[in-house]
Amino acid sequence: MLTVSPSPHYQSETNTTKLMCNVLIALVPAFIFSLIVFGISSLILTITAIVSCCFFEFAINKWLFKNEDCSIKDCSAIITGLLLSFNLPNSLPLWMVVIGSLVAIGIAKMSFGGLGCNIFNPALVGRVFLLISFPAQMTTWTKVQDYTIDGTTGATPLGMLKENILSGKTISQIDLPTFQDLFIGNIGGSLGEISVIALIIGGLYLLFTKTISWHIPVSVLGSMFLFSGILFLINPEIYANPLFHIFSGGAMLGAIFMATDYATSPMTPTGKIIFGIGIGFITIIIRSFGAYPEGMSFAILLMNALTPLINKIQPRFYGSNK
Repeated sequence: MLTVSPSPHYQSETNTTKLMCNVLIALVPAFIFSLIVFGISSLILTITAIVSCCFFEFAINKWLFKNEDCSIKDCSAIITGLLLSFNLPNSLPLWMVVIGSLVAIGIAKMSFGGLGCNIFNPALVGRVFLLISFPAQMTTWTKVQDYTIDGTTGATPLGMLKENILSGKTISQIDLPTFQDLFIGNIGGSLGEISVIALIIGGLYLLFTKTISWHIPVSVLGSMFLFSGILFLINPEIYANPLFHIFSGGAMLGAIFMATDYATSPMTPTGKIIFGIGIGFITIIIRSFGAYPEGMSFAILLMNALTPLINKIQPRFYGSNK
């Protein structure tokens, strides 16, 4: 019998499981940091997301698709669960985490045919669904001070910026976190996005193992720096410093781990750069002029929808000489 799978068909010693394991290893620094900052709540939320995603993928395969082969062996469901938890606040009720896992696996992944067939990043679909459905719970952040939880709630740096600008204040009047706090992670936010240095360590590992290429992360962060820098030069009292945008919110997590998803990003180097520039531009537009303080998730999903079109700009032919 022939095994039929989605194109492109490229023969390599690397398989899906190895790639997913590399991503898991790369996410370890950010996960450890979330445990240091948020403690047991981070562990419980992450385990809930991973177990839920694995269960829903197993159940859909077995009882709906009647597929006896266990697809969770490729570790992709574990990645989806881990990335979903990284995009959630530690205070989110666990039943909402389970709903987000169901949407991520059942709607964003399995309804399209499973791994490699989905057009949208499953973890981000789950996150955006929860954000739209439960905005209050999804924007309740635990305040972090010197890597300890003080039991109160506080805004993320981007939320603080948006709220104060809308109230008529200027940047010089806002007590924003320092670049050191942003870089290390002494701020509030989702589980896996707060420590820039932990995410960079993971990104370097992915580049070293050639799990991802530089094109998407560099183009996303570079375009964010460029577009936010133009706005900053126009009016530095309203628009934040470019480094603030790169170090805040889901910029690093999105650029390194979410936008580089194989199934939902372009195949060619040129396509990846176009894809990344689009994400960076849309993110800054939403952050600067939109209703939400963060725009990375929406930007990636919008560019996911354009990926088939981008692939047609410079199609890559397999099985022929270069």
